[in-house]
Amino acid sequence: MRAASALATAMVMARTTGAFYVMGGVLGLVITAVAPGDEGNRPLVGAAALVALLLGVSLLIWGPRMPHSVHHVYVAMATVLVTVAVHWFPNTVGAISLAAFYVFVACDAAIFFAYKWLGAHVLFAVVCCLWVVPSRGLPWWSGLIPAGITVGVGIVVGILTRMASDADIDVLTGLLNRRGFDRALANAIAHAQRADQSLSLVLVDLDRFQKINDHLGHRAGDAVLQRVADTWAKLLTPEQRLARYGGDAFALLLPNSTEQAAILLTEQLRAAVTTGCSAGVTSWQPGESGSLLVSRADVGLYRAKQAGRNRTVLESSRQLPLAVELREAIDRGTLDVQYQPIVSLSDGDTRAVGVEAQLRWSSHAQPEVTTEGLIRVAEEYDLISDLDELVLRRACADAARLQETFEQLDLTLNVNVSGLELAESDYADRVSGILADTGWSADQLVLEVTESDIAAESETAVANLHKLRERGVRIAIDDFGTGYSSLSRLANLPSDILKVDQSFVAAIRSDSPAPPLLGVIAALSKSLDLQVIAEGVETEYQAAVLTELGFALAQGYHYGDSHPVSELISDLNERPGLVGAARTEGEVDTTGWIPIDNPLDGGLGRE
Repeated sequence: MRAASALATAMVMARTTGAFYVMGGVLGLVITAVAPGDEGNRPLVGAAALVALLLGVSLLIWGPRMPHSVHHVYVAMATVLVTVAVHWFPNTVGAISLAAFYVFVACDAAIFFAYKWLGAHVLFAVVCCLWVVPSRGLPWWSGLIPAGITVGVGIVVGILTRMASDADIDVLTGLLNRRGFDRALANAIAHAQRADQSLSLVLVDLDRFQKINDHLGHRAGDAVLQRVADTWAKLLTPEQRLARYGGDAFALLLPNSTEQAAILLTEQLRAAVTTGCSAGVTSWQPGESGSLLVSRADVGLYRAKQAGRNRTVLESSRQLPLAVELREAIDRGTLDVQYQPIVSLSDGDTRAVGVEAQLRWSSHAQPEVTTEGLIRVAEEYDLISDLDELVLRRACADAARLQETFEQLDLTLNVNVSGLELAESDYADRVSGILADTGWSADQLVLEVTESDIAAESETAVANLHKLRERGVRIAIDDFGTGYSSLSRLANLPSDILKVDQSFVAAIRSDSPAPPLLGVIAALSKSLDLQVIAEGVETEYQAAVLTELGFALAQGYHYGDSHPVSELISDLNERPGLVGAARTEGEVDTTGWIPIDNPLDGGLGRE
């Protein structure tokens, strides 16, 4: 939150206010015991001093765990206790002496509270002082001196505190700066260690912020930073510390928060602003330093940028049971890869032209997890590289087995790739290595990348796509139509195939016209020399409509579910209408596999 003072941390507030209370309570008890006189009510004054002492002890013990707002109650209660003591003290001289305790109130409020709250507490103390001192039978002006000293000390301490804490405050946004945040982080770690509580950290970076400065000027960039800071500050509690960590980067400290809660809050913050932003989330583990925590969150932020920007990535300090189980499954090679046919709709004859490799795995820790959820876990827990390699290697080996069965035919193998992997500088070389190890031909491999993964426009990712296509591998944009689409991007991206998202196919119903966008996509693919695969075909009617619209390729349960390679071989051999047995040399194949054209061999596709 916007900080009135860099000193306003739970630990410093508890120790300072508690010390004021203990000092006031002890002095009150001593002076009450030794002061002569029989005016007022000595027991009541002693009780007030004892209450002050107990409140001080409670702050020293439990204060660091109390919310920020509770300290306002403690400061206001101090004013009330001082007023009671002054009014009921046994003699007038001692009463005037006790009025000096109002200065404690001013000091405490000036050190920790914003100016408006400082003014409120000092005003309350001044009003009480101006009333209670004359109530002892003194002239009305007798309270001006202690009241004036209270005001003066509050102003001086407030100014000096702000000057000292300005070194920890970002002038532009009013948030903590990097130095102030590092100080707050150190205090939060110390508190979490003592209280055995959790602690989460979020690093957020505004996407493409440099373009705002370049095209609109630094004044516009400053306005964006201020607007983002104001918007986010309103969504946070006082205990959640937001800082401008540098440039267009923000840091968020979340005491007593889990990783999942931090992710949910981060998504709320990202949704609250129109500026796209990427975030890395992590949590603290006992014994870890603040620099280690920040480094891990920074890794998550980097991965979010590499994966496509405008997203949140968890760089967890601990692995969920699902992640642990997945790690073991990868190491043991117990994951299952199944294959679903991709068929041709051309010439009125439905024939298989390839298969898509699909990951299948049943988790004991989380049986209901979907494949998409499994991929997210793999990405969040740094397992995606090993998972991608396992699936690609297994798929190439199984495809080679299929090719042996249909040795005269050209089999096309489609395999999905994670955006995080695509952004790794050596990814293209790793794919080439797997192809060399398995003996699978590059021109029979299609790598499917989701549209949102390519949206990052990462130079590394695009370079990998170009390298792969130069080596014969074709690139398919998966789930086309659900991400950020533009004709200029589509014309420039190194891709050969569009896979239309199944939501468009699902909208094809016999009781309503076909979605117009499907016809547009079919025409667009012809203009850009791109092949199009319609995903999610489940009925004969949908297949007929797609054929009429000019779609050449399709995939879905209507043509076959995904199967292990052994079952797929049996299934395809039993369905001569879909694929025939391997032909002998010299035979003309009329029912078997037909290849998807390779752009490097003069077929469809483009550079």
